[in-house]
Amino acid sequence: MPPERYSLLTAKEAAEYLRVSLLTLGKIERQSGLEPFRTPGGHRRYSIEMLNQYLELSRKRRDKIAESLP
Repeated sequence: MPPERYSLLTAKEAAEYLRVSLLTLGKIERQSGLEPFRTPGGHRRYSIEMLNQYLELSRKRRDKIAESLP
């Protein structure tokens, strides 16, 4: 497996990866069920694989919506 699958990103790094704000990242978690790992201290951590799955799903949703438009 590539090394990036083993590393976890902080909330700030994940937001930068998705090109959204920390506030938007929180909204994404609540609305789409993106569930980060939690450290013993309660901090959020995200895998690259998790974020890529979210991006792929959001692309599919966007494409489906675009197809339904006149």
